[in-house]
Amino acid sequence: MDRGKPGSKMHVLSDANGLPLVVGLSAANVHDSLALKPMVAGHQTRHDPYRGRYFKPQRLHADKAYDVPHLRKWLWGKHIGVRIARKGVESSERLGRRRWVIERTMSWLSGYRRLSPRYERQPSNYLAFLGLAAALCCYKRLVRLTT
Repeated sequence: MDRGKPGSKMHVLSDANGLPLVVGLSAANVHDSLALKPMVAGHQTRHDPYRGRYFKPQRLHADKAYDVPHLRKWLWGKHIGVRIARKGVESSERLGRRRWVIERTMSWLSGYRRLSPRYERQPSNYLAFLGLAAALCCYKRLVRLTT
């Protein structure tokens, strides 16, 4: 958290393959942990009417910025397993096997010219371009899998 930092942060919730599921935007001087609840709550679960069950996230991998007790309790109440590096106990390097997936997703999104330096003045416009970039990433993955 940089208190006087101008700008914005991209928040991305992705699946295990790195496809962006939910994208969000916050001010640069806001702590990362405040964006986790809206991101998880904004993720829509699928319902299988034939089996009568919901497909919801099973595990959440995050770095030390999300190591807040009330977030762990909230995720546990939602029956989502957490794998968050604990502050002062674990190093972030143990999460490296899983964390490179989200880092790759962030690099995919920042590869779009409109997003890398923020040209948009209005946050709603920037969020729209961020959503469009996420949709393009999913589309490119779909084309690669079907051809």
